[in-house]
Amino acid sequence: MKELGIGLIGCGFMGKCHALAYRAASATFGGDVKARLELLCDADPETAARAAQQFGFARSTNDWRALVADPAVDLVSVTVPNALHREMVLGAIAAGKHVYCEKPMALTLEDAGEMTEAARRAGVRTLVGYNYLRNPQLVLAKSLIERGEIGAVTHFRGVYDEDYAADEKIPYSWRCRVAEAGTGTLGDLACHLVSVAQFLAGPIEAVCADIQTVISERPLADGKQGTGRVENEDIAAALLRFQSGVRGTLSSSRVTWGRKCHLAWEVWGSRGTISFDQERMNELQFFRADGDKSTQGFRTILTGPQHPPYDHFCPAPGHGLGFNDLKTIEVDHLLRGIAFGEALYPAFDDALAIERVIHGIAASAKSERWVSTTAG
Repeated sequence: MKELGIGLIGCGFMGKCHALAYRAASATFGGDVKARLELLCDADPETAARAAQQFGFARSTNDWRALVADPAVDLVSVTVPNALHREMVLGAIAAGKHVYCEKPMALTLEDAGEMTEAARRAGVRTLVGYNYLRNPQLVLAKSLIERGEIGAVTHFRGVYDEDYAADEKIPYSWRCRVAEAGTGTLGDLACHLVSVAQFLAGPIEAVCADIQTVISERPLADGKQGTGRVENEDIAAALLRFQSGVRGTLSSSRVTWGRKCHLAWEVWGSRGTISFDQERMNELQFFRADGDKSTQGFRTILTGPQHPPYDHFCPAPGHGLGFNDLKTIEVDHLLRGIAFGEALYPAFDDALAIERVIHGIAASAKSERWVSTTAG
């Protein structure tokens, strides 16, 4: 069995998610590659030590530079706030480490391009954390489209709404500042929607967009007096042009009450429609226009063992997968890609194409015109 030494930077929600996935991958999928939890880093040494013990890492540190230089670390997971991605990723690449980075890649398109070029020159393997792409229902939808089950694709429509910032009393944080978060709902939520759109309908070549900041001031945290100005968008919407000629729309909001993980999309075809909502992530809605019209209607396909890799988790259909299971699938894909040279998706090159779309949306909203999202 091959082993890869793991270095994890950050031990918040996503850091824990990575750690759970590394631990679960070999137990779930078996096989011939294993993650060795070597070193965990957090800015606070006591927090790092507690998290290392809880997550099962052998050692801890509060120095990320020591982590990327450690000879026992083969793969670096970066799960820290957006503004820190570029420096840490470039440091890991310079040390010859493979990189697993949460989205968005960086604050700016230029930084994301620099990271992509550095990885290409160094010959290291990369993956960006778009784990919603690992849902067996999404893979099934792509298969249905490719097999022509809904005919020729005519349109993509998608939304991704949450309400984590809907309360105006929620304190001001790094997520509100361009220097630390970059974009708002575009980099936090809409990038996932773009990843799905391009996975199902192909590259997006141009966008025409509008953005809006709904809550422009938020109270300062920790009992401080005054407010902070929100510098990025709460809501974004765009018209899409795909390279295939298909048209589409997307919208995203972080201030929509009642929406928790409403990553929902439809693909329309000349003979049918496929529909999905991440809040019901184990169900795919499938409509075919043929047959007796008196009995036509959407039918629900429940995830089951016939939709790989669900069968590695459960032998019975309809029991369901969860968010952390999708991360486990993603980590297995990553480990096998590094250990055996299998293709990784989305690697930095692929994620850079997603970044071009979200930054294109921001640029289109500013210029009030169509913006190209292709390279060059």
